[in-house]
Amino acid sequence: MALVTGASAGIGKQLVRRLLREGWTVYGAARRVEQMADIAAEGARVLRMDVADEASMTSGVQQLLAAEGRIDALVNNAGYGSYGALEDVSIAEARRQFEVNVFGLVRLSQLVLPSMRAAGRGRIVNISSMAGRGWTPLGGWYHATKHSVEVLSDAMRVEVAPFGVQVVVVQPGRIESEWSGTAAATLRASGARSAYRERIEPFAALLEDYGGAASPEVVVDAVMKGLNAARPRRRYATPADARIGIVLHWLLPDAAWEWLMDSSVRAFAKRVAKAGGGPAAGR
Repeated sequence: MALVTGASAGIGKQLVRRLLREGWTVYGAARRVEQMADIAAEGARVLRMDVADEASMTSGVQQLLAAEGRIDALVNNAGYGSYGALEDVSIAEARRQFEVNVFGLVRLSQLVLPSMRAAGRGRIVNISSMAGRGWTPLGGWYHATKHSVEVLSDAMRVEVAPFGVQVVVVQPGRIESEWSGTAAATLRASGARSAYRERIEPFAALLEDYGGAASPEVVVDAVMKGLNAARPRRRYATPADARIGIVLHWLLPDAAWEWLMDSSVRAFAKRVAKAGGGPAAGR
């Protein structure tokens, strides 16, 4: 039996479908229950759950355990990208992003771990990002949340291993999803009157430039490896751009990475200007 958060769209919804096809009992959890009617019709059980709300998570797990008696796998997929210059983003929004991307992930893990320990087995798969191993300008808060997921997953893995519970991290790269639109919209909103506005529109356009982005299925494939392998890897980075980005950040000195980030934004800004855009243009 598996619990998947963020199941109302994208990777989460595709993962629920794959699990159903492979014979799992699946609970899909999200705030937007109405957007899970299709997977409910396909056999998923759906839960209204907000991973930024304690009562919502506690009630959902209690409901699930009362019905099933156990949780074999938890996939912490819920999360979002909120972008903006560190000077521009409100602390309230920064806290919100940590609540969803980090604290909700850990709290839900806390809630399912007692049943996994009692059973002597279980898998927790945390959806991180290639952003957890690097950084870009105008994305500091988002990257900070994903760096946190990486570190907390490592600590949790060692802590729970003696109880037969395994923790796996999946690090997606460019994937077709709602993520890019949300990130670009929050960047534009936070930078409406920003001192950094000459960089903001080109970077928002870069976030939206998802030509060649991979299908969510590549992430689903990685999650299934993490769930099904007898000895899963600690991390699965996918597709190729995620693996390349992670290796580049590891290899390059800090100064070289800073130059690469700065020059990439400048180059894209020129492309936007040449195409008739500019700091005030929308997409």
